[in-house]
Amino acid sequence: MTHWFLQPEKSRRTLAVIGAGFLIILVTLYLALPVAALFFRITPELFFSSLSDPEVQSALGLSLVTSIISLAIVILVGTPFAYVHSRITYPGKMIVDTLIDLPLVLPPAVAGVALLVLYGRVGFIGRYLNLFGITLAFTTVAVIMAQIFVASPFYLRQAKSLFEQMDPAYEHTARTLGASPMRIFATITIPLTASGLVSGAVMTFGRALGEFGATIMFAGNLPGVSQTMPLAVYVGMEGNFIVGITISILLVLISFAIMIAVRFLASREVPLA
Repeated sequence: MTHWFLQPEKSRRTLAVIGAGFLIILVTLYLALPVAALFFRITPELFFSSLSDPEVQSALGLSLVTSIISLAIVILVGTPFAYVHSRITYPGKMIVDTLIDLPLVLPPAVAGVALLVLYGRVGFIGRYLNLFGITLAFTTVAVIMAQIFVASPFYLRQAKSLFEQMDPAYEHTARTLGASPMRIFATITIPLTASGLVSGAVMTFGRALGEFGATIMFAGNLPGVSQTMPLAVYVGMEGNFIVGITISILLVLISFAIMIAVRFLASREVPLA
């Protein structure tokens, strides 16, 4: 009699396992197949030969250089900002938090227009810079500014969260021993949050590398000046299809490496409390 009651339960579990497996396979294939299709659209020989194309090399070099510069600026400015922001309470702090997160939900094209309206030749600030012969829009500097605008929240949010989670007892102990605030920050706070900060930096680099909308609106699409890899893909798909596919594959490989690095760093993260 007991065996008869167990049969429906076993059948339900089997159906649940089959349903869960089907759902996992369905979602995985939906996300993986478009990416895999890129690798089957071009032969390895054609891919490697396309890497020597001047258009590919120019876009790759510009993207890497601007993304590295953007990341360096975000880390140098964003780390102390996130620390101060997480440690003190001041009027309007919630508004600052909202502004930090805004680029995450703001359409990139809108971000580009906003930067252009502010820093363009006839923009609110750009018109005054233009009097001194300083032009920001449609330059390599504009690429960096666009990347910082859209990518910095990934680092700022991560750094702020890490500093808030960190047990203040470590800093208090060092302070009672006579350590200066700068020394505490450099020798205790940063080392304890280092793996998480690196993880945020990697994500920031990846977002900067893949930026398209804000860049094309604010910096344009000038080869050798502002044509980054995503913009080169757009141009390639209209003209040189092989170049577009090659750069797309490069971006996929870099993005995959970034995600692997983030997961590896997350697995090695030291508890903060």
